[in-house]
Amino acid sequence: MSGTAADRARAILAEARAMITGSHVVYTSGKHGSAYVNKDAVYPSTARVAELCRFLADAAAPHRPEVVCGPAMGGIILAQWTGHHLGLPAVYAEKTAGGMALRRGYDKLVAGRRVLVVEDILNTGGSIRETIAAVREAGGEVVAAAALVNRGAVTAADVGAPQLVALLDVALDAWDADVCPLCRDGVPVNTDVGKGREFLTQHAKRG
Repeated sequence: MSGTAADRARAILAEARAMITGSHVVYTSGKHGSAYVNKDAVYPSTARVAELCRFLADAAAPHRPEVVCGPAMGGIILAQWTGHHLGLPAVYAEKTAGGMALRRGYDKLVAGRRVLVVEDILNTGGSIRETIAAVREAGGEVVAAAALVNRGAVTAADVGAPQLVALLDVALDAWDADVCPLCRDGVPVNTDVGKGREFLTQHAKRG
């Protein structure tokens, strides 16, 4: 990502207070860390989301997508705004018993078309990988994947995409719960973001 776009993306996240540091966070993967990218602090501001998605659209335009797709839930917002900037239709994949799937007639909209898959935060890349698989299952051709923040050093190969772009690459600590230094030192778990509340509930049951 160009320096200008990356610098502005970082500034937007800072303005929204989306970058949380010096905390004890439980990520969706179950790992623990001291920092968190709170995408939900950004979404209420349509102006910020629109600007971030314009950067995604600019990065994806050379791949000549015909449809934009994102995973529910946050990916719906990103797909809509990125599609708006590209002048393209936007759809989303949703969780089913068998994994991500394109429903509501969206499978017909991606069949035979070039598809850009977008996501907000890449931790392990699981959601975007499943969305890419769902697009291909529906007969779409995935031409690229794009994300606001890649915090897990996720690669295109990891998610099964020919190309992967991110506005920001952020390296954050991540430890398994049983070796987490913050747990060892008794640092309180943040229950406002991530999966901290669920972790404490499960920990209490085990105790």
